[in-house]
Amino acid sequence: MPKFHYIALDQNGQETAGDLDAASEADAINQLRQTGLYPTSVAAEGQGQAAAIKKRAKTSTKGKSKVVKVGANAKVKSKTLMVFTRQLATLIDSGLPLLRGLTVLGRQEPHPIMKGTITTLAENVQTGSTFSESLQQYPRIFNKLYINMVKAGELGGVLELVLNRLAEYQEKAQKLKNKVVAAMVYPIIVMCIASAIMVFLMLVIVPRFETIFEDMLGSKDKLPELTKWVIGFSRNMYDYKWYLLGGIIGGVLIWRMIAASKGGRRWIDRYKLKMPLFGDVQRKTAISRFTRTLGTLVTSGVPILQALNITRDTAGNTVVSDAITKVHDAVKEGESMVAPLEASGVFPPMVISMVDVGEETGQLPEMLLKIADVYEDEVDNSVSALTSMLLPLMIVILALVVGIIVMALFLPLIDVIKNLSGGAGG
Repeated sequence: MPKFHYIALDQNGQETAGDLDAASEADAINQLRQTGLYPTSVAAEGQGQAAAIKKRAKTSTKGKSKVVKVGANAKVKSKTLMVFTRQLATLIDSGLPLLRGLTVLGRQEPHPIMKGTITTLAENVQTGSTFSESLQQYPRIFNKLYINMVKAGELGGVLELVLNRLAEYQEKAQKLKNKVVAAMVYPIIVMCIASAIMVFLMLVIVPRFETIFEDMLGSKDKLPELTKWVIGFSRNMYDYKWYLLGGIIGGVLIWRMIAASKGGRRWIDRYKLKMPLFGDVQRKTAISRFTRTLGTLVTSGVPILQALNITRDTAGNTVVSDAITKVHDAVKEGESMVAPLEASGVFPPMVISMVDVGEETGQLPEMLLKIADVYEDEVDNSVSALTSMLLPLMIVILALVVGIIVMALFLPLIDVIKNLSGGAGG
């Protein structure tokens, strides 16, 4: 009877390796399953792959086996999921069966959690479960949008097409997210640097100059008003530094408490859409996400009411979610989407008009995707303009703060130098 070498995962996700006698590869897999193991690689003695498995088995027995978390709470980064979706779509589009594609990706996946997840998905598919049913075991990796699109693709027999759309959706969503994060992170970093410089000057540099001024002038009344103000501000910062630190920490905690409440979250999300400079980017991002998600779902065959529910859950803004809820109720009653979208105050007239035309012509999914494309370009342009505007603005603010402090410190020195020059001249 032939000998087979294998690598498998046990019920705890721990990798194990070895060999066994079996009539065929399928028989070897069945034997491993009966013992509670989930094989990831099986090859007969003498095959090229068997040598690689045997070598890996020897390596793994020398040290501790790697534990792979494949439970329901497993989570991976969006980029890892995006790569998996694109690779699986490419393999299935090339003619490989779903099970074979999952097996191939499971063997080459470098991420341990994703590797264990793909292996379990392959096992479930092999035992007769549908792909969408298998995905439901990992709600923190595959969200409702992902699962429902896959389910629609399975029912329509166009899984490879749906996976390609999913991959495109994830890639564009990631690109959009990176642009918005870049727009938000830049001013925050500059403000943090400016604050750190100001704190250093106030708590370290200004007190040293205060000592110098006392030695040189003797009385603080001789100092310029600007210098007195800066020194007073520095003393207050030093005397109340722990209160200031406590206030900052308390403010952050209060902000989180407000954000955790339903009413507070709605107030914050409404302010995000109206805040100066960044509100326009937030609004365009929300519109792009809404139209891209809904358009992708409906195009993939997901029923409109179910698609609206999924879009509401993934909107990322409670104001937009409330608008989608009203749209859902209107569509459920057989009415148009236009009235609730217009009443929300979030969507501009152009979007409402395009949705109206899409409903009238029966091309709503295509129109939604066109809106998403337009607003992704708008976000790109807005982010570029915002960055170009913030750069000089932040530099001016930083220069102004530092300049005031430096001027306040050097004004008394200039007066002392003038007095000394006048005394020497006399």
